Amino acid sequence: MTSISELTVTKSDVESFAKSLNDPQWLMDIRTTAMDKVATLDMPKADKTKLDKWNFFNVESLNVDGESFDSLNDLPEDAKQLIDIESVKNIYVQHNNTKAYLQLDDELINQGVILQDIKTAVKEHSDLVQKYFMQDGVKVDENKLTALHAALMNGGLFLYVPKNVEVKEPIQMVTIHDDENASLYNHVLIVAEESAQVTYVENYISTVDRSNGQLNVVSEVIAKDNAKVTYGAVDFLTEGFTGYVNRRGVAARDAVIDWALGLMNDGDTINDNTTYLMGDNSSSDLKTVVVGRGEQKLNFTTQIIHYGKDSIGHILKHGVMKDAASSIFNGVGYIKKAASGSDAQQESRVLMLSEKARGDANPILLIDEDDVTAGHAASVGRVDPMQLFYLMSRGISQEEAERLVIHGFLDPVVRELPIESVQKQLREVIEQKVLS
Repeated sequence: MTSISELTVTKSDVESFAKSLNDPQWLMDIRTTAMDKVATLDMPKADKTKLDKWNFFNVESLNVDGESFDSLNDLPEDAKQLIDIESVKNIYVQHNNTKAYLQLDDELINQGVILQDIKTAVKEHSDLVQKYFMQDGVKVDENKLTALHAALMNGGLFLYVPKNVEVKEPIQMVTIHDDENASLYNHVLIVAEESAQVTYVENYISTVDRSNGQLNVVSEVIAKDNAKVTYGAVDFLTEGFTGYVNRRGVAARDAVIDWALGLMNDGDTINDNTTYLMGDNSSSDLKTVVVGRGEQKLNFTTQIIHYGKDSIGHILKHGVMKDAASSIFNGVGYIKKAASGSDAQQESRVLMLSEKARGDANPILLIDEDDVTAGHAASVGRVDPMQLFYLMSRGISQEEAERLVIHGFLDPVVRELPIESVQKQLREVIEQKVLS
């Protein structure tokens, strides 16, 4: 068990923090109980990664205030580039740990859609948030880091879409990190009721060169019968963060949860993305793209677990490692007993750009049922010299040829992001990380 002797926050600190936020009693109880459990729970299982040497527990501050903005035009330039300011209708901006800007279309408000920062939502929609918060998605006592998250949660949002409501324009969240002492314990809770539809895209960006804080983000997506949730993300936070990112989906009968994730953080990170296909005919399509550089250590576990009959789960992960970065890609397709007719497919590919870079792709199929379809593919290698030769034979320089090959390798995920400005950002981040 990893020692928490370096934990710089006490239960008394957590109680004071909860009171300062005016948390409802149920959340105060979760926080304090979770803090007690941090000492006794195990760390998450990260295959082939020694977490005992990772610093998850040194928290400089539970809350670092940021600036609020009267208009999207007042945002920092790096943030404005992520937003189509002229046409965006639904957006939440968080600045460090502060609610900075919120906008939701009046028509959606009239239809009962709720978009609110999590600190406000737990008070104004207390019963609704309590019903889903760390219940069916991520459990408080799963491991030491989920408990720590529950105790220290200091940001995030709540998105609720009522029955039969289709949100036609994407909901966007932008988190701006510009204080090196800020820790991000964001919690995103999305609930789509029966036959509801919504597209949600989030961006994490740093405008400082280094962080002394912690990154512990949990997202829970609850899709009821026949609901559809499309979840896109681009994470690009600075080095220094020790990261634990847990995104979890629960899909009921005929529900769809699709993911398109650009995981570009510069700090050491454990990333867990799991979708439970609980209902018959439910489905999930997960696409992930990763670029590691420097001496980063990255561990990614993606799972789609089938409980419902005729459920479909497809995983596509592409990663590029350069310098001395190392990555573990674990993909799991698990078809449980009685999930007959289900289809589990996955593909994991890692491209290494230097002799010291390391990539490990581990596709895993666990099948407890006979009448199913399943398959997997994995590869770890370097840039194909034949591809480079073909491009260079047409007058393209070697550097440009490598750039084109890498973009082509990663683009199947990039083009799945639902917002054009976010696609553009991810391509620029890839360019920056690969060519820097």
